[in-house]
Amino acid sequence: MSTRLPLFPLGTVLFPGLVLPLHIFEERYRDLVRRLVAQPEETPREFGVIAIRSGWEVSPDAGRDGDGNATNPTTPTGAVSLYDVGCTAELRQVTELPDGRFDLVTVGRRRFRIRSVDEHSAPYLMAEVEWLPDSADPAEGADLLAPRVLAVFRQYLALIRQDPGEAVEQLPENPTVLSHLVAATAALTLADRQRLLAIPDTAERLRAELRLLNRESALLRQVRAVPVPLTELAQPSSPN
Repeated sequence: MSTRLPLFPLGTVLFPGLVLPLHIFEERYRDLVRRLVAQPEETPREFGVIAIRSGWEVSPDAGRDGDGNATNPTTPTGAVSLYDVGCTAELRQVTELPDGRFDLVTVGRRRFRIRSVDEHSAPYLMAEVEWLPDSADPAEGADLLAPRVLAVFRQYLALIRQDPGEAVEQLPENPTVLSHLVAATAALTLADRQRLLAIPDTAERLRAELRLLNRESALLRQVRAVPVPLTELAQPSSPN
């Protein structure tokens, strides 16, 4: 069963349970916020955050006539490609500024896959989506993998902290929650994060994160073993 969902393309990946603050300045997304706020209290006030694979979406001045009126607010300034798996953002706090902009606090809620995109029925993109729930079957190994990922993640955090004695914060033991937190907070590329979001179940995501964390930790240890200041490594080499 599919659902229609407004889309908000971003250069980041949102995961369920993670907080995403947003500053809304484009008029079409102001309109989206107003529509969501006007919905009944029992209706989920959420929209789909989808990562931009390549290109960019819209410039502030695109699609305007000589009087500054919007003529086609979805006119792209360049070729844009979106990933097909995203996560909904649920409104938790809305602050309207005097000039009509909004500051939002949102929380990732549920994953979805785009089935089709409608560029014409609203000022913003609308999509037919299917929901992608995480498998909760303990037989798939998530409960066994979670402690291993948790231990490696703690070691990774110790490597990236400037103060080695800095305490590591309390981390979740729930396998699914842990898998989303690791994916969102580790220093990974957007492509890595997107692959983790798209993985269909918790156990497989944890396995992938175990490989990524071991890779990143090994790279960090190598960098720390280099006997010259890191600032020198950042200087371009001279051809002379």
